[in-house]
Amino acid sequence: MSVPSTIRIRPMTAKDIDRVVELAAGLDDAPHWDRRVYEAAVDRSSPRRAALVSEDAETGALAGFAVASLVIPEAELESIAVSPEYQRRGVARRLFEALAAQLETSGMREVLLEVRQSNRPARALYLSLGFIETGRRHGYYADPVEDAIQMRRDIVARKIPER
Repeated sequence: MSVPSTIRIRPMTAKDIDRVVELAAGLDDAPHWDRRVYEAAVDRSSPRRAALVSEDAETGALAGFAVASLVIPEAELESIAVSPEYQRRGVARRLFEALAAQLETSGMREVLLEVRQSNRPARALYLSLGFIETGRRHGYYADPVEDAIQMRRDIVARKIPER
């Protein structure tokens, strides 16, 4: 399936936070952060994070979001989450493409991330986006205890592989 033509990606704002928290809370593999984390992500006075949302311009539904922390020259993809009704339709890929473009203009050279070993769909997405596995953190996640797979990807002058 392809991304619905009505999906728009834009910077996350404070008005989005309630919907973002609700979406994350309904997804097993999304981090269940406190609201203050998202508030900090949209605080434009401190450019330590980049945060985007994807929404259906026709219905106003929140399709997904992405948050990355920034420490030049590296960014860490902290979360990318897509609503179940929009999953497997290219929304996460589009969110990452938009995020990578923003990160590149912010001077970032690479993106790092950690993903649960059992989260095969996310790992497959990241591999398809050009990430490579670089290591493992044993017992990193709790509830249940599980290893984290570490991945990285260059973003400077690098196009995301086509599907």
